[in-house]
This record gives sequence, C-alpha cells and structure tokens, in this order.
Amino acid sequence: QQQQQHQASSSDIKMKESEDSAVQDFLQILEDHRLNCERQGKYVEAEIAKNRLEELRIHEENRRREAMRSRQIAERLGVEEAHMLEFTQFNQLWDRKMQDFELKAQDLDDAMKERHAGEYKDFAKQLGMDPGYKPKFSKDLLNMRKIQETLAKQKEYADAHKIKLKADNLESYELEKLRNQQHVKMANLEEKFLTKQQSEMMALRQRIQSSRDELKKQRQLDLERLLQRYQNVKSELEAQQTIERMRADRYFSKGAKPKPARTGGADQR
Repeated sequence: QQQQQHQASSSDIKMKESEDSAVQDFLQILEDHRLNCERQGKYVEAEIAKNRLEELRIHEENRRREAMRSRQIAERLGVEEAHMLEFTQFNQLWDRKMQDFELKAQDLDDAMKERHAGEYKDFAKQLGMDPGYKPKFSKDLLNMRKIQETLAKQKEYADAHKIKLKADNLESYELEKLRNQQHVKMANLEEKFLTKQQSEMMALRQRIQSSRDELKKQRQLDLERLLQRYQNVKSELEAQQTIERMRADRYFSKGAKPKPARTGGADQR
C-alpha cells in the first residue's frame, strides 16, 4: 500500500510539473507577443497582452499558492496519520505485553497457593498423628498410684479404692491440662507454619508488583520517546514548510516574469 501511495505521489508530481511547464510556456508566448506588438507599434494589442499577462500571473500565483497550501496540509495530515498508526501499534504491543505478564503472574500465584495447600495438608496430618506423644504426670499422681497398688497388694481394698478415686480425679485434671497445653503448642506450630507461608506469598507478590512497576515505567519511557519523535518530525516539517512559504512569498513579490524574448540584432542600437 505504501508503495502504491509512493507511485501515485510520484505520478502526481510529474503531472504538476508538466502543467507548470505548459503554463510557463504559454506565459512566455504571450510575453513574446507583447514585445512584438510593442516593437511594431501595436500598442493597443500590446496593452491587451500586458493586461492578460498580469491576469494570468495573478491567477498562476493564486493557483500555486493554493497547490502549495493543499500539499502542505496533506503532508501534515500524513505525519499525523503515521503517528496515530504508530501510536495504535505501540498500545497494542504493550497491551499484549501487560496481558502476558499478568497471566504469568497469576500462574505463579496459583502455583504457590497449590504448593502451600499441599504442604499444609502434610503438616496437619503429621501434627494430628504425633505417635511419640506420651503424657507426663505429676509426682503426686505417680505416688498416689504406687500407694494404690501397695494397698491393693496388702488387701486393703477400701483404702485402695479411696486412693484410686483421688488418683483418677487428679489424672483427669492433669490430662485435661496436658491436652490444653498440647493444643496451644499445636496452635503455635500451625500459626508459625502459616506465617511462613504468608511471608512466602507476600514476597512473591512483591516481586511481581516490582516487575509490574518496571514494565509500566518502561512503557511510559517508550511512549515519551515515541511522542518526542513525533514532535521532532512535526517541528521539522513545519520549519521546512515555513521556509517554503517564505521563498514563495519572495518569488511572487518580485513578480515572476517570463524570460525576455531574444530578438537578435533588431533590439541592438
């Protein structure tokens, strides 16, 4: 498409150059006619030719100014369109980059959640089994059990029964106390384990956020460079067009005239 546009533009330039050449040829013919009328004393015809030349020059100046204005507008629009296309492609590229990043970040987050779930399941299983746990009773309870056994061996069953009731009550109390202590211990271990997992997840998410911030920063830098390139191209084009308009003003202010006709020795005195 760009090649076709370039070919069309080249064709337009050649056509305009051909038109300009034809106009200049006609002006030159009219100028030659005016000079011939002047030399031959045909002043009425010379006046008509002069007026016609002035009209054509004004018309030609206006035509060239309008052509230059239209071409410069087209050039500026071309720069704008190219910039908008580049800007659109820039956003599409970076949107895909950010989308890919977010998908990868979610995969990492999900993978850690899954790993943590498996680790917690194993941890809870080990914590619940704890086959090595054996309650440690107090010396008072152990002494009461010995006294109970001694009385039973001595056939002092009534006293043994009394001691047994006291020992059973004390054992129930100590078992409840030990179970509470074990529960607190397990809760502390679980809290420590979960805190470790939370720290790992937080560290991962902080790394992801840092990478996200870096990507956003890079996107902004690339955008600023893109906008600066556009401003440079726009400023350069505006400067070139200003120079072109100034040159055109100087050219037309001097009055663009056809070259004087060569009359050989007839004009030499």
